[in-house]
Amino acid sequence: MSGLVGKLDPRRVQWRSTWNTFTSRVLRTKPVESMLDSAMSGTSSHGTKLARVLSTVDLVSLGVGSCVGTGMYVVSGLVAKEMAGPGVIVSFIIAAVASILSGVCYAEFGVRVPKTTGSAYTYSYVTVGECVAFFIGWNLILEYLIGTAAGASALSSMADSLANHSISNFMISHIGTLSGFGKGEQSYPDLLALLIALLVTVIVALGVKNSVGFNNVLNVINLAVWVFMMIAGLFFVNGENWDEGRFLPFGWSGVMQGAATCFYAFIGFDIIATTGEEAKSPNTSIPYAITASLITCLTAYVSVSVILTLLVPYNEIDADAPLMEMFAIHGCMFAKYIVAVGSIAGLIVSLLGSLFPMPRVIYAMAGDGLLFKFLANVSSYTETPALACVVSGFLAALLSLLVSLRDLIEMMSIGTLLAYTLVSLCVLLLRYQPEGDIHGFVNFLSEEQNNKRKEGVLAECEKDAASPTSEADEYGGPPTNTCGAKNLPSLGDNEMLIGKPDKNAYSASHPNYGTVDMTTGIEAEESEGGLSRRFKKLIGPRYYTLRIRLGLPGKMDRPTPATGKTVTVCVLLLFIILFVFCSFIIFGSRSIGEGHWWALLLLVLFIIFIALLIIIILQQPENPKRLPYMAPCVPFVPAAAMLVNIYLMLKLSAITWIRFSVWCLVGKQPIPRSIAS
Repeated sequence: MSGLVGKLDPRRVQWRSTWNTFTSRVLRTKPVESMLDSAMSGTSSHGTKLARVLSTVDLVSLGVGSCVGTGMYVVSGLVAKEMAGPGVIVSFIIAAVASILSGVCYAEFGVRVPKTTGSAYTYSYVTVGECVAFFIGWNLILEYLIGTAAGASALSSMADSLANHSISNFMISHIGTLSGFGKGEQSYPDLLALLIALLVTVIVALGVKNSVGFNNVLNVINLAVWVFMMIAGLFFVNGENWDEGRFLPFGWSGVMQGAATCFYAFIGFDIIATTGEEAKSPNTSIPYAITASLITCLTAYVSVSVILTLLVPYNEIDADAPLMEMFAIHGCMFAKYIVAVGSIAGLIVSLLGSLFPMPRVIYAMAGDGLLFKFLANVSSYTETPALACVVSGFLAALLSLLVSLRDLIEMMSIGTLLAYTLVSLCVLLLRYQPEGDIHGFVNFLSEEQNNKRKEGVLAECEKDAASPTSEADEYGGPPTNTCGAKNLPSLGDNEMLIGKPDKNAYSASHPNYGTVDMTTGIEAEESEGGLSRRFKKLIGPRYYTLRIRLGLPGKMDRPTPATGKTVTVCVLLLFIILFVFCSFIIFGSRSIGEGHWWALLLLVLFIIFIALLIIIILQQPENPKRLPYMAPCVPFVPAAAMLVNIYLMLKLSAITWIRFSVWCLVGKQPIPRSIAS
């Protein structure tokens, strides 16, 4: 005992070096330069090579398929019947706006780190550090694992329903029931769900082109069924379903409650961010695909909700199969079976969307040494992480066979919401960091796209500087003047005393590149965002006075390590305050509604603190580098995305947080390096 006390003696322990060692390991980031070298050589950062075959259309198809299946065929009817009535249309629009907030942040990161796999895991690894990256990656695996098992179970239940429950009756009578797994008294081993999960695993493991091709075929079927519903539904619409206050039967509170549920119908676009090593042009395809998939899903959800609520009164909607039964109510049975085909295709695509990204996140984590190294092996035949596909698919199939998913469905969302929050936070951080503190982010894209062009320009400039000018050779006058200096031809009225600036020599590495007119040196008007230009035109000359009074930086100001540290502290404080603020809104809603003075005072103080932090962030200069795609209205959009995601996380049940904590504790156990390698 005395020996232990002696070791902990503050005079003997080197606390500073111990703390520095701990923080260096926890906050160790992955250098982007390694990804740049691997991208130039045609391999991944793990020394392997995935098939780069996905186009922008393929990525949009993946994003739409992973969202639209359950959202269109299940969520629309559930929210319309129990929460919002026909106001489900407004709920979907509000949820789409909230999803786009996170989507634009994902899109910017897809441009900053284009040729990578792993989605939010990789993004956090190169910015925040290894500890947070593992935390996010581990919970993304949980999300995809439960999502795959849930999709297989949903398909099994739909097949059983179409077969008048003959499948479940056969299983119960010949195999028996399960007890102790939370499925209830009359549950059974879901062998059909097991077979469905294994079949989709084989499709994913056969190659990205095959699995995406299968996904595209199912999406075409889904599209055809959607068009059929829109046309056939027009013959049965009844405008009275929206009359006399029936559009918002539960009021705006029901609309907002429905929006929280509808938000989960948009979860899934992050699958696009896991395809960085398999997309043909990831730096342009990923942001466009994320935006297009969200807009497509919104169009599908709103149009289906309009038809559904015009065909059937909201209180008569079938919550289990709303789109199939809306035609059956009107006696159009053939339409019911056509919609059933579309619902099966939609659920299969959603299942594929859950399984497709899971092995890629496992592959990225294993390649970095955070999971078993053999999971990073890439099949030379299929050019996919086949072993990771098999392991993840087998685990999902086993889960769908034995475990009830009724209480675990919410756990699909918590990992995704955490990832969305972190990506928004990282975008907010990186925008205000100086050039040298972004770990190569700024130079990564420009070097990859323009490396050869810049080398040629620099070589030409060096050649011109070391050789006589062609203009002097063509000059026919005396070669030298009275002082012995070489005569050069006059440029007439266009002659400049200091020399004509070379536009090409003003390279992307210059600190003012993208913010200054390269021919005049005057600040470029295009460097301002569209919102800033419109606001400037609106208030006129008072625009600059307002900027000075608010202490906003000028366009020629550049971030420094001090300003970058200020933003980092403010962003972390903003995250903590948003977490406490959302907790107060959720658990203190009764006190706020009753108008207690202390509750209203706390509410006002929270709002003031949040506004002050955002103003302090606004007063710091942004990094001037322009990317092909950048999230608009920073810091407002990332801050709003953090607020929405944190609020939805805290709305989850307590048992979900307990199970989530257990999963995190399991992942916290370290893997010995000898085993991992």
